[in-house]
Amino acid sequence: MQQMFNEGGYWDKTKTGELTTVTLEHRHPSLTAANEPFCTYSQMISYRDASDNEVARVHQYLREDGTIGASGKPDPKRLYVGDTLYRLQKKPKDSVTGA
Repeated sequence: MQQMFNEGGYWDKTKTGELTTVTLEHRHPSLTAANEPFCTYSQMISYRDASDNEVARVHQYLREDGTIGASGKPDPKRLYVGDTLYRLQKKPKDSVTGA
């Protein structure tokens, strides 16, 4: 999905104003899990077109200085391409623990 997100230029379109952003979640993450500096926010952001339709949803760590943490880029979680929704599915808890 990252490749489709990059090729579609979604993040660049938010910078030029072609897409707008709506913050859906904005909270301090667990420092041990996120490994980000103090006062970094975990955010879920919706990218929307001129008709206010969601075209992408991303997660990002917004640092106090305004930069994006982790990879330095938003991490796409959902993409709408035409009438198709692409989304990441969470793994069942059992698959994480190996039980």
